[in-house]
Amino acid sequence: MKKLVNKFRHILGRGSGIFLVLLLWEAAPRLGWVDQTFLSPPSIVAKSFYDLLISGKLWIHFLSSIQRSLLGLTLAIVVGTSFGIFLGWFKQLEYFADPIFQSFRQMSAFALFPVFILFFGIGEVSKVIIIFWASLWPVLLNTINGVKNVDKLLINSAKSLGASQSFIFLKVVLPAATPGIITGIRLGGSYSVLALVAAEMIGAESGLGFLVLYSQETFKIPDMFAAIIALAFVGLTFNYSLSFIEGRLTKWKGRSTENF
Repeated sequence: MKKLVNKFRHILGRGSGIFLVLLLWEAAPRLGWVDQTFLSPPSIVAKSFYDLLISGKLWIHFLSSIQRSLLGLTLAIVVGTSFGIFLGWFKQLEYFADPIFQSFRQMSAFALFPVFILFFGIGEVSKVIIIFWASLWPVLLNTINGVKNVDKLLINSAKSLGASQSFIFLKVVLPAATPGIITGIRLGGSYSVLALVAAEMIGAESGLGFLVLYSQETFKIPDMFAAIIALAFVGLTFNYSLSFIEGRLTKWKGRSTENF
């Protein structure tokens, strides 16, 4: 019973900030502090969200956005972790490649969007590529650092016991580098949602980013805020899903600390 009470208090404490923000948001346009034409109260936004959901329109845009974001992020994870593990293991190659990666990392995906359109057209491919580019660098660089910075004591201990290079790589380096890799993937997930909005605002006919822009242009402000909230939900879903996966893959960290 005590655990249940503590959990309820924890949830209440965590949710109090959100409740206060919603209360202030509701009060500001209602009391005339902000023009209601430009800032719809949460109650009206909630009704708009419900209407879009019931009509099925929100699902169409939501699924389009999820598909694009997942494709770009999955591609970034496959390429980023593969190259990151390889370069982190072979440090001489990483030494020469790092200046190139750091230079490419500074090239904003939004600034390169015209280039992607020139090469891949204005269809789905260019949208997936911009999400891939934005998500790639945190995944790649965190993977390289995770593999490269594995504690030398662990590797030397395994070598002193006669372990082979493949055993050290699979049983020592990869597990130790997993937290860094997952951190990169979580950052990549956040970047994929940010890039998604920009990608869908140019040449798209569906998606939450498209819905935000279309609602703003047609002055359907409650729909615009409803789409923004849906985008926030996508970002939170990505973050908590990856956080859950991280917890499952790094259980050994908890067990190892319990032994001391």
